Amino acid sequence: MKVRTRTLIGTALVLGIAAGPAVAHAAPAPGPAAAASTSQATGPVSAGVTAPPVYTTPPDAAALRKAIAGVGPDNKDATAALVRVGGTSGRWVGSSGVADVRTGREAIDGARFRAGSVTKTFTAAVVLQLAAEGKVDLDEPVQRYLPGLLPAGPKGFEPVSVRQLLNYTSGIQPAEGPGDSFEAQYAHRFDVVDPHALIAEAVAKGPEFRPGEKQHYLNIDYTILGVLIEKLTGTTYEQALSTRILKPLGLHHTSIPSRGENRIAGPHHHGYQAVEKPGGGTSLVDVTEWNSSSNWAAGDLISTTADLEKFTGALFGGRVVPKAQLEEMFTVPVVKDSESGKDAVQTAGMKRFVLPDGTMVYGKTGSRYGYSTVIGGTRDLSRTLVYSVNATDAKGQDMNKVAYGIVAAAFAK
Repeated sequence: MKVRTRTLIGTALVLGIAAGPAVAHAAPAPGPAAAASTSQATGPVSAGVTAPPVYTTPPDAAALRKAIAGVGPDNKDATAALVRVGGTSGRWVGSSGVADVRTGREAIDGARFRAGSVTKTFTAAVVLQLAAEGKVDLDEPVQRYLPGLLPAGPKGFEPVSVRQLLNYTSGIQPAEGPGDSFEAQYAHRFDVVDPHALIAEAVAKGPEFRPGEKQHYLNIDYTILGVLIEKLTGTTYEQALSTRILKPLGLHHTSIPSRGENRIAGPHHHGYQAVEKPGGGTSLVDVTEWNSSSNWAAGDLISTTADLEKFTGALFGGRVVPKAQLEEMFTVPVVKDSESGKDAVQTAGMKRFVLPDGTMVYGKTGSRYGYSTVIGGTRDLSRTLVYSVNATDAKGQDMNKVAYGIVAAAFAK
């Protein structure tokens, strides 16, 4: 399919991104916090010396165009792709594919989509704001704020700190859903789920491991954090998110759908899941309409690439969470992953990625059937990436080939 791009590079733009008012590209202000962030990304620096930016050249426009070329109804991996590469080193925006395979309508640059677990980054940001305001102590047990939630006893729960919920080291097991297969989940796609019921079901299973012992990336921790936000703010999770992040940043196309909402409001891309046909081959099942209430504070967000780019720049730049608390989002607990046995990589609401060339970036992936999303970048904001790929197997074990190509092109040096 046709690739539509808009490449904005050059000295004037770089200066405008670094010094202009747009929150999406604000670089960290000079000072100890900025020095700390660049030090982690590029290596130790002497006191008072700022490390050079990780990226100094513009994004590779040719490689990015190639990464999303051919996306569309005949592509086995993705039907559409929206990409925004930004930062102080330059900018590239591109789209490819179709919004609807039935009509062949072109991809919409401002399309809304389900952002999946990128929601966790927003949830973590609200909790860290509350910590900065002294309304919650990250080292205190969540049982202090939500008494009765995690019963003690011989087979019950030890104290679980708020920080352990944020970085997935709580040891709380997941609730049981309708099943792991696409067919099972598709059959229950319009179910409306109460987060309190999910928590009760998970808690009834008892702990998986002692708090702080391992890391296990699960939605249940962030479902509990959503309830905690409601308790601490005295309002709904949705209202807290809107008041604290969406409205201040002007994220006008980002929302959490109401509990019974199945559709994506406004211009959007259809999502599809490839399923095997009895006689061989695959067909695409439209999965656009889906109730995501079971994901709630862990994965129910709907957004656009422009809004997520703005959020990423503001977050990394210390304009969403105060810098002292922001360090939680760049800190990986020193434990092993419970499934792989390897060193943990998840932080509070994000994840640490080490690229093949050793470059360290932080961000968050998100996937719902039909939709794959990424936000992230280098800590110094010299390079950021946001994409939405309408993957035809968004929940598959392997990384989507189109998404992989986008990441490789965006962070090429």
